[in-house]
Amino acid sequence: MTRSQLLLRILQVLLLANLAAAYTKLSEESLRAIPGPGDDFDIKTGKLLSPILIPRVPGTPGSIAVQNHFLNFFKSKLPKWNVELQNSTSRTPVSGDKEIPFVNLIFTRDPPWTTPGFSSRLTLVAHYDSKLTPAGFIGATDSAAPCAMIMHAARSIDAALTAKWDKMQADGMDVEFEDQQGIQVIFLDGEEAFKVWTSQDSLYGAKSLAAEMETTAFAAQSTFHNAISTISLFVLLDLLGADDPVVPSYFKTTHWAYKKMANLEERLRSLSLFESASKGASRRGTASFLPDSDKKSNRWLGGAIEDDHLPFMERGVEILHIIPSPFPRVWHTREDDGAHLHIPSVADWSKLITGFAAEWMELEGFLNANHTPSNHDRERKYARGPHANDKSEL
Repeated sequence: MTRSQLLLRILQVLLLANLAAAYTKLSEESLRAIPGPGDDFDIKTGKLLSPILIPRVPGTPGSIAVQNHFLNFFKSKLPKWNVELQNSTSRTPVSGDKEIPFVNLIFTRDPPWTTPGFSSRLTLVAHYDSKLTPAGFIGATDSAAPCAMIMHAARSIDAALTAKWDKMQADGMDVEFEDQQGIQVIFLDGEEAFKVWTSQDSLYGAKSLAAEMETTAFAAQSTFHNAISTISLFVLLDLLGADDPVVPSYFKTTHWAYKKMANLEERLRSLSLFESASKGASRRGTASFLPDSDKKSNRWLGGAIEDDHLPFMERGVEILHIIPSPFPRVWHTREDDGAHLHIPSVADWSKLITGFAAEWMELEGFLNANHTPSNHDRERKYARGPHANDKSEL
C-alpha cells in the first residue's frame, strides 16, 4: 500500500465512522413520502426505463442513444447537478486494431457552499452497456433496470436536498464535517466482456475512470487530496429486477451500511409500502431482498464476484455491492429483457435505494418537499410480462 493509499484509507475510516454515528433513520411519515416510479417504469412507454431497454454495446448507436437519455434527463429534470463525461478508448478481442470508445457519465450534486475537494459523496453506480452476444441482447437486469432505479432515486431526493441546504444557509448554521456530504451518480460503460471474461476483457470504463479519478488532484489545503478519495461509499447495483432476489452482504467493512439498508427494507415492508411484500410469493419463506443482517463474523469470505467495483476497491474505496447470489435465471440470455422483469420488485428496489440515499443524506423532515402522488401511488399499473425467478461472470 502506497502512502497516498494509506492516507486515503485512514480518511475513509474516519469519514465512515462519522457517518455511521450521524446516520438518522427516516420517520414513518418520510418513508410514506418516498414516491414510487409509477408509469415511468413501464417497459414500453416509461420515461425512465423504456429508453434503456435496447441493445447498447459500447460504440454503437444504441449506446449513444442511452447516453443522450441520461444527459437529457439530468439537464431537464435535475439542472442543479453537475454533468461530466469521461472518455477512453481500447482495443477489444473482437475489434482488431480498431479502438472502441467508452463513455462514463458522472452526475454530481454537492452542498452549494462547498468547493472541489471539500465534499465527500455517496456514489450510486450501475453499468449501462449491454453484451455483444447473444445477438439482440438487452440486459434488462444487467443493468438497464438498476440505471432506472438510480435515476428515480436522484429525482426523488433532489427537492429535499435543496430544501435542506437552503434551510441550513438561511439559519446560518455552522457547517460540520459530516455536513460536507454530496451525492454522485455514475453510469459506467464497458463492464461486459466482448468475448470471454478476463481481467483484460472487462470493466473497460471502470478501470479508466478509477485511474483518472486517482490522478485528479485537489488543492493542498483540501479535505480530500484527489477525486477518488471523495467517495464515501460506492454503492454498486447490478442484476436487479428479477423476482425473489437474495443479496448477501459481501464486505465486512461495509456490513454496517448493508444493515442500514436491510433495516430500511424491513420498515418499508412493515408499512406495506413494498409491492413484492404484498404478493407474498417468496420461495424462501421470506420476502426480504437483504437477509444477511445477522451474518456471523466467521462467515466473511470477501467479495467473490468480479464487477465494476474492483478498480475502485483496489484504490481503497469502500464498497456496498448490491447484486444477487444466485444470479437471475435470465442472466446473459436473450430472456433478460423487459418482458421478464418483475416490475413490483423493480419498483421496490427503487424505493429502497431512494430511502437509503435519503437517510445517508440526512433528509428527515425534507422529503415532503419533494412528494407528489404518482400513478404508482394511485393505481400501480404496469405493462407486465412473465416473472423471471432467479452473473459467475461479471
